[in-house]
Amino acid sequence: MSRKKRKFSNLDELGQNKDSVFAKAFEAFYDQVPVILKEGEIISGKIVGITGKEVLVDIGYKSEGILTIDEFDDPADIKIDAAIDVLLETKEDENGMVIVSKRKADRTMGWERIVNNYKEGDTIEGKVHRKVKGGLMVDIGLDAFLPASQLSLRGVHNIDQHLGKTYEFMIVKVNKPRKNIVLSRRELLLKEREESKERLLKEIAKGQIRSGLVKNIADFGVFIDLGGVDGLLHITDMSWGRISHPSEMVAIGDTIEVKILDIDKESTKISLGLKQKTASPWTGIDAKYPVGEKIKGKVVNIVPYGAFIELEKGVEGLIHISEFSWTRRISHPSEILAIGDIVEAVVLNLDIDNQKIALGIKQTENDPWQGISSKYSSGSKVKGRVRNLTDYGAFVELEEGIDGLIHISDMSWTKKINNPADFLKKGQKLEVVILTVDEANHKISLGLKQLSEDPWPQIAERYVLDMPVEGHITKITTFGIFVEIDNELEGLVHITEINLEATMKLEDSFKVGDKVNARVIRVDNEQRKIGLSMK
Repeated sequence: MSRKKRKFSNLDELGQNKDSVFAKAFEAFYDQVPVILKEGEIISGKIVGITGKEVLVDIGYKSEGILTIDEFDDPADIKIDAAIDVLLETKEDENGMVIVSKRKADRTMGWERIVNNYKEGDTIEGKVHRKVKGGLMVDIGLDAFLPASQLSLRGVHNIDQHLGKTYEFMIVKVNKPRKNIVLSRRELLLKEREESKERLLKEIAKGQIRSGLVKNIADFGVFIDLGGVDGLLHITDMSWGRISHPSEMVAIGDTIEVKILDIDKESTKISLGLKQKTASPWTGIDAKYPVGEKIKGKVVNIVPYGAFIELEKGVEGLIHISEFSWTRRISHPSEILAIGDIVEAVVLNLDIDNQKIALGIKQTENDPWQGISSKYSSGSKVKGRVRNLTDYGAFVELEEGIDGLIHISDMSWTKKINNPADFLKKGQKLEVVILTVDEANHKISLGLKQLSEDPWPQIAERYVLDMPVEGHITKITTFGIFVEIDNELEGLVHITEINLEATMKLEDSFKVGDKVNARVIRVDNEQRKIGLSMK
């Protein structure tokens, strides 16, 4: 305590008027009394001089106290005659100087204020003023430590952004022996969020329009902070139109208005919608796009089975690959269309409940299959070219876009054909017989063997039971061998009709092309089969 501060204290105790004669006499007397100061004591004084990097403070002692300019946060605060509280560090150092400290006085008075007025769990305001290892220092009247982990609800990548900012903090630790205080902003934010969450869950209702902050973006949707509770805005509820990723519409940090679609208060799950804020474009769609109507649209997506066409924002139709062309065979829609193309199509079907529209391109042209049954009548002979071979037959092109199928069973009366490629070649020109015409399903059945008469009635008369025959082996199987006994006429010698030792295999005893003798044991006119025996 300074001499001046002591003087007024004593006058107050005496209850005297400062202007009285006695007061003046007392004052003169008091000035002669030496002041007793203790090191570590906080003293009120005033700034009386500034020399270089040092400040001189009158503390009512035989000489002024000295402190350095860097003890002031702002040098502009250093003014002559300004009052100041300092802590007496040394009454006389090796140079005979009185050393005082403003920072230590501030810290001591701040500490006393904190421990007298606050406890752990209380809230206090402070200003973040410098960065240290592991966190930040906060000025709350003295330096308090704020760990980086307690700065926010989520991890902070750049703590420098908080320097110079003032926040509310929670006191989480007071270490009296060390005079340390640890703060947390995160605990306060958690508490505030929980309070906001409880308040929000009481207020929120299905159908409400609420504002929220975009917190996180995933492939499947966006998480929106509604003010203490997160809601999910699924990608399918963002737009009536097509979007590939939520980031096409929103960014983290955006504030958007959403509609509450559903609430599960027990699990605190909230479903949100953005497109539901406007009417569905599918309302009255049957009047806009009736079946049979020609429309124009833009190709917005291509998949192996077709192309999606945008008719208007939020309304798409599918052109299935089978509806691209009457005559052209298409392996992939990209052979015809590309994303961004404007196409004309016909509405084939509407499924309003499932929001689906079936479209067709080929329907914009005449169907070449119309009237095909009158052009290709059953039993007539026509010429064509083998366009494609499959395991079950051959497709023959009769004219541009019109194919017929020769099934493997209609290729030969007598020869057993396992693979059509062994009998016909791609590109081969040949004559065929029209068997059936299915105009509605765009199918024509053709026959090759029907160009000649069925020989099996004569075969049945010619080959009688026990008749000896000679021929050459055409095929060896696990169950027997096939023997050609006449031109393209084969019989089967079952393995049970061959004299073969138990340890031997057919391929060990016979080879394709070998001549063998056998006898007829069965002729099946209906199944077109001849059974032979070599026993």
